[in-house]
Amino acid sequence: MSGLNVTQLDHCSVLITDLAKARAFYAGVLGLKEIPKPKTFDFVALWFQLGDGQTLHLLQKSAPDTRSPRHFALRVPDIGQAREHFRGHKIDIQETGPIPHCDRFFVSDPDGNRIEIIQWIEYYDPAISGAGQFDT
Repeated sequence: MSGLNVTQLDHCSVLITDLAKARAFYAGVLGLKEIPKPKTFDFVALWFQLGDGQTLHLLQKSAPDTRSPRHFALRVPDIGQAREHFRGHKIDIQETGPIPHCDRFFVSDPDGNRIEIIQWIEYYDPAISGAGQFDT
């Protein structure tokens, strides 16, 4: 019997409250390409293309999600340029703890959803940079 064969992350969904502000941030600031949501949806949602068939879904609700450490991460080829980009848009950058062989920081969208911006200098190798054991 074979197990589940997960090949990649398909999509991530986050809650938004203001369609115009969300669109301005995700399309305008992040530069993501908006694509049509499925015609079978009877609720307000924005979909954005991330590449390789992956998408980001923004679901409109009356109240924002609870603020927490939850986040999704967007990979960039030049983290320094990314920092300057967000500073140019007057978006607060939250620096965070190190991960071997990468540089990263967090920003928040207009509803407070956390987004990690990350550049891998070398891809993560758990044999070299991983903890000696799993958390229990």
